[in-house]
Amino acid sequence: MPSYYNKVVWKQEHLGYMYCENGTEMEFSAPPSLYGHPNMMTPEDAYVASINTCIHMMVLWAVKRFKIELVAFECEAYGEVEERVDKTSWFNKVTLKPQLKVKNTNEKTVLRALQLAQKYSTIADSVKSEIVMEPVIEIIQ
Repeated sequence: MPSYYNKVVWKQEHLGYMYCENGTEMEFSAPPSLYGHPNMMTPEDAYVASINTCIHMMVLWAVKRFKIELVAFECEAYGEVEERVDKTSWFNKVTLKPQLKVKNTNEKTVLRALQLAQKYSTIADSVKSEIVMEPVIEIIQ
């Protein structure tokens, strides 16, 4: 069973440094609206990005499985935060807007590949946020 490790170290104020077992290192901060620093990765960015990047990797797996010729792929992701009465908050929804350009297939097959990508995404399957997929598919011959 795979496991993953990272370590965070406080630097100053609302600024930290993250070390990942794969060698990636980066500074991170709270969002500027929460006394953080601008132009830095935030936990909120990382949350939305973790869903987007994991589904991205699973899309690559799914199009290969369905023998879809992928010409281009990009995906925007938007996380919606809901504040509760007790002032706690959570991501109630993450909307993914994948744009795929594919050859020699049909929309039904591409939609099925996207469904499987979401189903088999470890991150998407691990979060309690609703995940909504709004694909734009361009089929070229």
